[in-house]
Amino acid sequence: MSDFLIMVVSVSVVLGIMVLVHEWGHFIVAKLFGVRVEIFSIGFGPRLGGIKRGPTDYRLSALPLGGYVKMAGDNPLEERKGDPDEFLSKPRWQRVLIALAGPAMNVVLSIVLVAGLYMVGSKEPAYVEKPMVLGGVLHDSIAQKAGLNSGDRIVKIGDKENPTWDEGYGELLSMLPGHPLPVTVDRAGQLISLSIPMGTSPEDMFGYPADRLVVGPVSSGMPAERAGLKTGDQILNVNGKALVSPVEFPEMVQDSQGGPLNLEVQRDGRTLQLLVRAEQVGMRNGVPHWQIGIGIQGGDFIQRRLPFGTAIVESARSNVMMARQVAYVVAELFRGKMSVKELQGPLGIAKASGDAAKEGLGQLVRLMAMIGVNLAVLNLLPIPPLDGGHILLLFIEGTIRRDLSVRVKERFVTVSVVFLLLVFAIVMYNDVLRLIPHH
Repeated sequence: MSDFLIMVVSVSVVLGIMVLVHEWGHFIVAKLFGVRVEIFSIGFGPRLGGIKRGPTDYRLSALPLGGYVKMAGDNPLEERKGDPDEFLSKPRWQRVLIALAGPAMNVVLSIVLVAGLYMVGSKEPAYVEKPMVLGGVLHDSIAQKAGLNSGDRIVKIGDKENPTWDEGYGELLSMLPGHPLPVTVDRAGQLISLSIPMGTSPEDMFGYPADRLVVGPVSSGMPAERAGLKTGDQILNVNGKALVSPVEFPEMVQDSQGGPLNLEVQRDGRTLQLLVRAEQVGMRNGVPHWQIGIGIQGGDFIQRRLPFGTAIVESARSNVMMARQVAYVVAELFRGKMSVKELQGPLGIAKASGDAAKEGLGQLVRLMAMIGVNLAVLNLLPIPPLDGGHILLLFIEGTIRRDLSVRVKERFVTVSVVFLLLVFAIVMYNDVLRLIPHH
């Protein structure tokens, strides 16, 4: 099967299931509260086909970039009869629950998918079950500023003593904004108490363990491919400096600013010397961003399989982490600390789906779970016509104890739709640029 066909099939499956589950959440709760559902559509635009059951037309539409549920009387800009089974005739709390049901079902599905992977078993980095001995800390990171050093062993995080890396990452879920995490480290036999503020990632807060760097997927047309790097290569040294962890490599690439990177690579028992120069791929926080075009993974893995209860708990924890990361990115976008160019749209999702499908079903399921969490968080943004926008309007109306005028709602929706279309256009433009080979 060609790469293009794999990409088309995989993105159709991923987005199709995510949209179906999201809209089914709205649909099932609407039906629960007695709302008449007129259309349940996968996709937008002209109707391609479907069936009608009762008052509902279950249809497949021409543009497979989303979907929708059309409920009777759900548009305040259209004339309505005021029938008791119309959406706007229902109490506000019921309408809020209907709006929340879509994102909630995406989260539930993501938890189920990840829990299923844990139960089936998967390869995990070997260090997750080892004590938290730091291979190093990122330059200018929270960990470095808090006083953590290479070689430190973290012997206590909060109330958790002698944590593994997996347990240490789990402690991050208990953090509250503005409340640092108390940490005790063993440094050459001396116990030192430190306070770690909330950071942007586990590596930012704790540093990283020692691990090998193994090259993952190599992007077509990028410097790594031109230099001869291949999936499965192990990078040992960069410009004569031994790599302690894969985490160090992106910073080395960024610091090179397009200059030569002399890589010592191990491939099938042989040691090779390769020269690669990073390529600028946009801006990040106003600074040129450099890449060579490889996926990065650790070198040592273990097989982990969890029982049902533990799998659900670990899956929920993992999904909370993903949701926090999405929320952080959104916050950074609105604060101007991150560019819209960093976002991926439908074409980016299609490419990621194709790459994941080629790596195996497990990777595709992980991507599906990640997209589900992204979809849930982004749909809760207070911007009509997203679910969060509807909830915001209902909250405002509940606070002032009266409905907003149709004119106010119309302006609110118009401005929001223009904003979303602008963001979508920018994201699509950057998707296209990423897919064009750079020379």
